[in-house]
Amino acid sequence: MATRIRLQRHGKKGNPFFHLVAADSRAKRDGKFIEKLGIYNPTANPAFIDINFENTLAWVQKGAEMSDTARAILSYKGVLFKNHLLNGVRKGALTLDQVEEKFTKWLSEKEAKIQGKKDGLAKNAKAEKIAKLKAEQDSNAAKALSIAEKNAPRAEATDEIVVEITEDSSVDITEVVAQEELVADDLVAETPTLEESTESSAEVVEELNAEEVVAESVEEAQAPTAELSEDVSIAEAPNVYQETEETTESASEVAEEPSSEETDAEGQTEEPSSEA
Repeated sequence: MATRIRLQRHGKKGNPFFHLVAADSRAKRDGKFIEKLGIYNPTANPAFIDINFENTLAWVQKGAEMSDTARAILSYKGVLFKNHLLNGVRKGALTLDQVEEKFTKWLSEKEAKIQGKKDGLAKNAKAEKIAKLKAEQDSNAAKALSIAEKNAPRAEATDEIVVEITEDSSVDITEVVAQEELVADDLVAETPTLEESTESSAEVVEELNAEEVVAESVEEAQAPTAELSEDVSIAEAPNVYQETEETTESASEVAEEPSSEETDAEGQTEEPSSEA
């Protein structure tokens, strides 16, 4: 049975992370495994790797096979370099003290490189933030400038009109002042004096009083006629027979009145003749 160090996928779509495991090469990728050796997260920058160094080194010394990604991870963490130094001790080329010295030196250099990479990423992120802020400020300034340019032509046009009027006008200022003085004199001449205004107001008051007197007299003249009409309406209450008799009597009286008037006229005509 061949043992293989490989990755086992976990997480969700678009956000994976992996377990570093020692499993049977015949098992499925996400199937059974012999031992879990560590965790690998490729979505972080730099990638996050946490492994059990001693157990992983033991599996490598036993001859476990490795996938390409697992080999790169173990080389990054120094497992393969430590295995190489221990093989030198087995051959007698190195001692354990020399192995530890070289490995600590390599590990410190590797950590310095990793820290330098982290500092560079942080610096780049800060520079990108500053550049983004500057670009936003530039865009805002450009927008403000464009708005000012759109509003500027109106002010320039008014300034040009004023300049043309001042340059092309041939009217003398003294003439304008003289015309204004003439207009003021005309207005003063046309305005009525205090005495005239008082006289005109007195006339208006007298006219109003006369109109009020006429209106009162008209109302007094109309009042008796109204009372008479009311009395007549009250007196005209007899029945139809009495009305017919009154009408016949009035007709006979009207017929007799002319004869009496004629006799009076004849008597008047005869009197002058007797006197003559």
